[in-house]
Amino acid sequence: MKKLMLGNEAVARGAYEAGVTVVSSYPGTPSTEITENIVKYDNIYVEWAPNEKVAAEVAVGAATGGARAMSCMKHVGLNVMADPVFTISYRGINGGLVFCVADDPGMHSSQNEQDSRHYAEAAKILMLEPSDSGECRDFTKLAYELSEKYDTPVFLRLHTRVSHSQSLVEELEPVDYRLKDYEKNPGKNVMTPANAIRAHVRVEERMAKLSELANTTDVNRIEDNGSKIGVITSGISYMYSKEALGDSVNYLKLGMVYPLPKKLIKDFAAKCDKVYVIEELDPFIENFCRQIGVDVIGKDVFTLLGEYTPAMIKKQVLGVDPVENIVMDEDAPVRPPVMCAGCPHRGTYYVLKKLGLNVFGDIGCYTLGANAPLSAMDTNLCMGAAIGEAHGIGKARGNDFAKTAVSVIGDSTFIHSGITGLINMVYNKSINTVLILDNSITGMTGHQDNPTTGYTIRKEPTKQVNLITLCKGIGVDSISVVDPFDVKGLTKTLKEETAKEEPSVIIVQRPCALLPEMRKTYSGHCVITDKCRKCKMCMQLGCPAISVDGGTVKIDTTQCNGCGLCENVCPFGAIEKED
Repeated sequence: MKKLMLGNEAVARGAYEAGVTVVSSYPGTPSTEITENIVKYDNIYVEWAPNEKVAAEVAVGAATGGARAMSCMKHVGLNVMADPVFTISYRGINGGLVFCVADDPGMHSSQNEQDSRHYAEAAKILMLEPSDSGECRDFTKLAYELSEKYDTPVFLRLHTRVSHSQSLVEELEPVDYRLKDYEKNPGKNVMTPANAIRAHVRVEERMAKLSELANTTDVNRIEDNGSKIGVITSGISYMYSKEALGDSVNYLKLGMVYPLPKKLIKDFAAKCDKVYVIEELDPFIENFCRQIGVDVIGKDVFTLLGEYTPAMIKKQVLGVDPVENIVMDEDAPVRPPVMCAGCPHRGTYYVLKKLGLNVFGDIGCYTLGANAPLSAMDTNLCMGAAIGEAHGIGKARGNDFAKTAVSVIGDSTFIHSGITGLINMVYNKSINTVLILDNSITGMTGHQDNPTTGYTIRKEPTKQVNLITLCKGIGVDSISVVDPFDVKGLTKTLKEETAKEEPSVIIVQRPCALLPEMRKTYSGHCVITDKCRKCKMCMQLGCPAISVDGGTVKIDTTQCNGCGLCENVCPFGAIEKED
């Protein structure tokens, strides 16, 4: 049977059909739905790990034990995972092992635009790159065959448009994969220097074999349309190229993007007068072509930045200007992303801004606290960096500044990468204050459970990390728990904790407004009464339900969920809750 599937859904289907047994991942857009769809298959063990490094280690353990295993992450998650990934390349596998990494050209939900193909080259790991959902399913199954045949982990590289677009996928029966025997083999599996030296020899021999395979595999194919113009491309860029250029050019469509096929590229280019390399992000294929002496046109006409479009490709290759878009006479209003109505983080940032603190931020919904009118976040780097950055700047600028340096980090992100930062802070005698914004879920990636929620990915009850006990165990003596909508209470607590000559933790605790239990708790909406003095204090919250029309403050009852934060902030009691 054929059905429409997202690329991520098709990868999950491919994992099922390949006989995968264990999947461990950490959520991150645009890869999240792979793992969420694998949950549909009851015969696969699947989990959310605390971070990508742990997820990779779990998958490695399962593959070492003879199972087919998978771990999925977004491109920046691969940075976190890199340590075990580089070494498992040397060790090799037993059961098949696939790492699904989803890049994000255009940075739709990411802090950088890195190209994961460089990891394949640096770690000496085979990488496949599908162009549509059908190939997502097929390439996933192929990845396991190649993994076991060549004793190697395999990267499956997706990106936002492949992960989140739909095409037809034929559903097939799963293979009858049998768990392989586990044998003790420290000479292969213990990477002491002496063993690693021998392993490197095996890796180079493996890469030589894979380089030959790249020239003959069906996933690298030539489409000869009798043209003198050639296009070398892969992934979503192949789909854009086909839409833009049709049959007017020849194509070398690469499904294996590392190692690249030296002979196939040379043979293809020899039949063309002009060859374009069309690839988003870095000139990975282009640089390889130049290294082997093939003259190509690439980033000299195509951008290094963001996503491509069929119109862009058509203009650069065929010289055809794009059709002018129909535009409205009036400019559309700018719609920056904002925290949802009722978001618990809004109260936290309102107080932080009011107190004039220096706020070091992290990755999550609360990153939006940097936007106006809250404008209450100074920096943002990566998962867990809020604590390390605040500690570092405090050591650089002295205790007076350190007392004003506050870290904000979510509950899931604290578990992911914040714990070691807090340990460092306590061990090295920092006096900074850390706010753990505990909204009872992993919010920005779509409400995934984590070790602080008490539930697994399948909603099974499990042990719940106690943040108070954890922080005490690290050595923090001053720990407070505050509701962010208790504006006076949070203000008082922040003033007290930032004045102390010791590290402190404030757990700012209120569930995400979009959780089902909070939808039941919040009711009615807030309204403006005739007590309003038009001071616009409520506008400083940046709530999307509150606006000013002709100087009059209004609350849009279709957006307001009655959380009551504006009621707490109004100095004149002009906002009331209406059931």
